[in-house]
This record gives sequence, structure tokens and C-alpha cells, in this order.
Amino acid sequence: MAIKSDRWIRKMAQEQNMLEPFVDGQIKKNADGEGVISYGLSSYGYDVRCSNEFKVFTNINSAIVDPKNFCPSSFVDVQADVCIIPPNSFALARTVEYLKIPRNVLTICLGKSTYARCGIIVNVTPLEPEWEGHVTLEFSNTTTLPAKIYANEGVAQFLFFESDEVCETSYADRAGKYMKQTGVTVPKL
Repeated sequence: MAIKSDRWIRKMAQEQNMLEPFVDGQIKKNADGEGVISYGLSSYGYDVRCSNEFKVFTNINSAIVDPKNFCPSSFVDVQADVCIIPPNSFALARTVEYLKIPRNVLTICLGKSTYARCGIIVNVTPLEPEWEGHVTLEFSNTTTLPAKIYANEGVAQFLFFESDEVCETSYADRAGKYMKQTGVTVPKL
């Protein structure tokens, strides 16, 4: 298994729509010339953006966080250019990009250092072969202060690992429960 370069990612985005929309290169400023947290194609990965759809965790209903019986009222829906995450809490969001992972590829997500240096951790489980959809992102605010996430700017980097052989059973073959998700998706059983 080998990590793939910018040339391979560009080719897969253009020929197989692996990433849509695809930004060919690093964007570091917006149209007004103001600095943004970078996104787009990098040397050995792709920096995805966060959409403006957020689900911020709240405990106003005194719910128990149970992955087998998750209560959607544990979140407050926010649609904005900025999301404020309360101290020691978390929020869900989704990528702007829609991904289609090839059958012989495993994709790993790592948070961007700009957020990590502020105590904001990005968590995404691996994207399995033939998974597709908008990726649900989890942002944990590990600090005792409110934390800010910016929509339509870079939040995480995806690394693509291509195998020498095609997997026997892909995520699509198993009809995975998060297949082709398009919004911010809460836990399912």
C-alpha cells in the first residue's frame, strides 16, 4: 500500500470524480485577498473544507450520549459562516467536498495544525474502499474557552493509500449505513 501524490489525486478527481468540487492547488486567500485556513490539493493529500452546516452538542435535555440510541435533540442545528463550540464540547459538520473512494483505496483523515494548535481536534474514521458521500466531521473543543470553526475554509487533510490489490468486500458491497450521506449525519445503528 502506498500513499498517493498530488498527480494521482488530480487524475482521480478529473477522471473518476473522486472529489467534487476539486480545487487544484492550495488556496490561502479569499476573493477579497483576506487570509483563510488553506484548502485544496497539496503534495500528498487534499485539504477539505467544512460546510456551513453544523450540529453543536448541547446538554439542555440532560440526554445520555448513547451510540446505540442517539438522541438527535442533543444537538442544536446551526447554519452560519462561523460555528462557536462551547468549552469541553463538540460539534458535527460536513465537508463541502463529496468524495467517491475507489475500490482499491483507503483514505485517512488528519486535522490541520492551525486548529490543533488551538486545542480543536478533528476526528474522522477511515473512508473505506467504495465509500461515497459528504464526510461528517467531528470537532472536539478540548479547551476551557469557546472555540471557533470557519465554514468554507480548510479543516482537515485526507491522505489516500492505494493497495496493490482490490479488496474482497468494499463498503458498497456491505451496503454500509453511512453510504452516500449528504448532510451532517448523526450516529446510526
